[in-house]
This record gives sequence, C-alpha cells and structure tokens, in this order.
Amino acid sequence: MSNLAEQFINPQMGQPQFQGGALAQASASREMEEVKGQIFMAKQFPRNVFQAEQRVLDTCKRPALAQTAMYSYPKGGTKVTGPSIRLAEAIAQNWGNLSYGIQELEQRNGESVAKAFCWDLETNVRQEKVFTVKHAIGTKKGLKQLTDPRDIYEKVANDGARRLRSCILGVIPGDIVDKAVLQCTETLAGNSKGPLKDRIASMLKGFKDHYRVTQEMVETKFGYNADSFSEYDYVELLNIANSLKDGMSKVEDWFPKDDAKNQSSGLGEAFKDERKTEVKPDAPNDIPVEQPELPLE
Repeated sequence: MSNLAEQFINPQMGQPQFQGGALAQASASREMEEVKGQIFMAKQFPRNVFQAEQRVLDTCKRPALAQTAMYSYPKGGTKVTGPSIRLAEAIAQNWGNLSYGIQELEQRNGESVAKAFCWDLETNVRQEKVFTVKHAIGTKKGLKQLTDPRDIYEKVANDGARRLRSCILGVIPGDIVDKAVLQCTETLAGNSKGPLKDRIASMLKGFKDHYRVTQEMVETKFGYNADSFSEYDYVELLNIANSLKDGMSKVEDWFPKDDAKNQSSGLGEAFKDERKTEVKPDAPNDIPVEQPELPLE
C-alpha cells in the first residue's frame, strides 16, 4: 500500500497535514478576495480630492481634535514638532480609500514582531514598516518584563502608533497635511472656548497635578511670567502635554530636575514672607491677581 493510501486510511497519519494546509490555503484565499474587493470598490467610487480636502479641514476645525493634533519634543538643543497620530488618523479617515493599521505577526522569546502599514487603494501607493517590540517597560528599578497579554497588546499598540503615523503621512499628500496643521493652529488661536487666562490656568494646574511641574518651572522654561503668555505659548504647552502623554518625551526633557530643585527650595519661605502672584481664571489678560497668604500644611 502506498504512503498516500495509508494517509487516507489512517487519519492520525495524514489528516493533520492536509487539514493544516487546507486551512492556511483557505485563509490566504479569503484575504486575497477581501483585498480584491477593496480595490474594486476604490476604483468604482474614487475619492473627490477637493471634497476630501474640505472634509479634512472641517475636521480640523473641531477644538477637541486641534488640541491633540501636534506633538513636540526636544532634540539636539532644538524643538521637533509634527502631526500626532490622532491628526494622522483623522486625515486618513476623511481622505478615504485607504487601508491602514497595525498587525502583530508573531510572538517569540519575549518579543513581538509587528507591522504598521498604510495603502492607498486607488493609486497603489503603500508604506509599510516591520518592527520588533520587547515585552518589557522601563521603570526606576530597571526593565520590567510583561507577561499579561493585555499589557503586551498595549505595548505593541503604543510602539506601533508612531510607525503607523509615519506610514499614513507617507501616503497622504504633503500639502494636505500642511493645510491640516495650519487649520488646527488657527482653530486653537481663534475658536477655542473660554478666555485665554482660564485656559492657561487650567493647563498649569494639569501640569502640576499630573507631572509635578510647577508654574515657576514653566515660567523658567519660557523666560517670562505666565500672565504674559500668548495663544502661541498656550499651543506650545499643549504640544508639550501631548508629547508627555504619548510618551514621546519625558518631563526632564522640558523641565530639568535642577530647575525644579532651585524653584522648590525657597517655595515655603516665599509663602511665609511675601505674597505670590499666580494666573487665576478670572484675571484680565494684562493684570495679575494678588493672592493672600496661605498657611503651610
């Protein structure tokens, strides 16, 4: 009896190979059909470039998106800024006929191999980045190994977000991205709700509560008092906050620890000996409000 006949007669001998091969072939065939369907629909309903551009700009007029549209971080003594992953996703959603995302290809030896991609189904322009993510995060005590599947998933998604942003921005025309960034800046400068002093005061409170960055540390970085901050300074604070939130930079990159020590060393005495000027929500743009003395806790 031939080996082929024995495989059909004895299930334990031949069924696993045939079944595994059939499943792989069926999966590949299904994915191929899905891709063909996406390309067919993109060709049948091509994007209207002018309408797509207008949709992008209209989306950038939303204050909630404009506040998270940019990131910034210091590098080599200069400041690097650019569109955030949130803005890139918003542009892709309104540009249309794009296939983009992050795929985990495999896990092995405490690391994941993943792929970020963006594919314009109309023009067949594709950006793809394959990268490796270690199942570990840095802590004050060193590297901490991740074993929870959810933690691993979040680590891969977080590292993949930057690659995905790069892929999307590599496919979308550059002038569309520039117009979107400009519209977000105009939205923050002209259409933000609430007085500037209220928003700056709220921003300073957020820095203090979440990152232990005091008003004095912020003023030291900018070189002048917070009551003199303009809309552009507010936008820069937003960019710094987004950078810290997304993990693009650390607090020490913007506010060195030495400055924090110098600012905090005489803080108690300042409260005891003299009044302190702070930005308050109800203060006019050019007049600081004098705060009464507060007892130290």
